[in-house]
Amino acid sequence: MNVFITGASSGIGAALARHYAARGARLGLTGRNCERLDAVVASLPCTCTAYVLDVRDAAALQHAAQDFMQKYGAPDIVIANAGVSSGTLTEHAEDLPAFRAIIDTNLLGMVHTFQPFIAAMREQGQGSLVGIASVAGLRGLPGAGAYSASKAAAISYLESLRVELATSGISVTTLCPGYIKTPMTDVNPYPMPFLLDADTAARKMARAIAQRRRYVILPWQMALLGRLMKLIPAPLWDSAMKKAPHKPRLDWDWL
Repeated sequence: MNVFITGASSGIGAALARHYAARGARLGLTGRNCERLDAVVASLPCTCTAYVLDVRDAAALQHAAQDFMQKYGAPDIVIANAGVSSGTLTEHAEDLPAFRAIIDTNLLGMVHTFQPFIAAMREQGQGSLVGIASVAGLRGLPGAGAYSASKAAAISYLESLRVELATSGISVTTLCPGYIKTPMTDVNPYPMPFLLDADTAARKMARAIAQRRRYVILPWQMALLGRLMKLIPAPLWDSAMKKAPHKPRLDWDWL
């Protein structure tokens, strides 16, 4: 089995890499941090190639995809996991670069990840494209305009892609996790209900991918909450959210 995963240097991506490595997959892993990515690769008991890149760079992903396919053949699974998050407020001009970085990474990075592989997967008549979205994409969250918008766009994009590839043999799975314990959530200064560790989340995600599920919110408790979130009328949502805690605003350069 050939599996290509972006954002694999930590968090969910590293956990997914561990999951598939334990099952003997040949892996292509990307990340921006060379040291962390090399450490993940060194820990895995499988054939693995690392690509240090930023998913905002379409040319870099095309080069990585071609190298991966030359080494191992067309992938069976491509997981667009790379993502960034930061609190953002539209009224602050200094947050505009963060808006761009978050949307470019979380949405266009997903497009850049899938595009180089689709022709080869279509030719082999099978495979799975997997996008990591978020329950944050179900409704707009205060102080997280960029992140919520990027994940909402990712959900819609993945639905469009799924329909486009419906007759190709390629499945498209949208995964919307709730709170997962990763470096991204470690900075949150508020309670995170139904928090999952990354390895548990990876097992649940891999099960959904194997089942070629279309759309999955996890864990199941968050799935119930997500359905409720979608049903709440706008006036009630506004009232409930106006005093909700905000994710910290960070220096955009970390993105």
